[in-house]
Amino acid sequence: MFRRIIQIDQEKCNGCGACARACHEGAIAMVEGKAVLQREDYCDGLGDCLPACPTGAITFVEREAAAYDQQAVAENQKKQAHTGCPGQRLRQFAPRPVQEATESVPSRLGQWPCQIQLVPVNAPYFENARLLIAADCTAFAYGNFHQEFMAGKITLVGCPKLDRVDYSEKLTQILLHNNIASLTVVRMEVPCCGGLELAVKKALQASGKIIPWQVVTLSVDGRILD
Repeated sequence: MFRRIIQIDQEKCNGCGACARACHEGAIAMVEGKAVLQREDYCDGLGDCLPACPTGAITFVEREAAAYDQQAVAENQKKQAHTGCPGQRLRQFAPRPVQEATESVPSRLGQWPCQIQLVPVNAPYFENARLLIAADCTAFAYGNFHQEFMAGKITLVGCPKLDRVDYSEKLTQILLHNNIASLTVVRMEVPCCGGLELAVKKALQASGKIIPWQVVTLSVDGRILD
């Protein structure tokens, strides 16, 4: 199966960086003064970068689905083909059997607000915090999210596709103004979540601090992939 992604004409690219800023998935990077599609699997095929390019260097092409989407390819062969953003492909899951809870499960959220855009940079709960930065959908996809990921951590959530902001600036300020003990990123397997992971990488580099960190990727049906 083929899906649509962008292609950048290096001769037309003037190195302005507008496309990289417009790509909320973090698929485009500036390399030696030119825009490069660095992660094909992050490209959602929607083309937010196209209108940002002043030279018309970006076009769409059809390419074979990347390895991460091979399961989707197999499913789509039985259904209708989907050539758009992998994150928007319709799926339905059978409910898994669960043990009947004898009492309500307490929330593990340790602070408010929890949205990246709303949280203050110098909040007191950031001091010596184990920081969790999670994509919005992760808590809905993974049933035991509060206990396994949020317990004992300060939780920040966001969606780079919907918020359409560069989280790296805010996260850099949080890292600079606080002593963060560790950092865990939990993202979904879909390309748009690459923007969240990229923002954390940029923030760590900009802060100049050495902080232990890890990335956990969840499948859309609630499995830990890595």
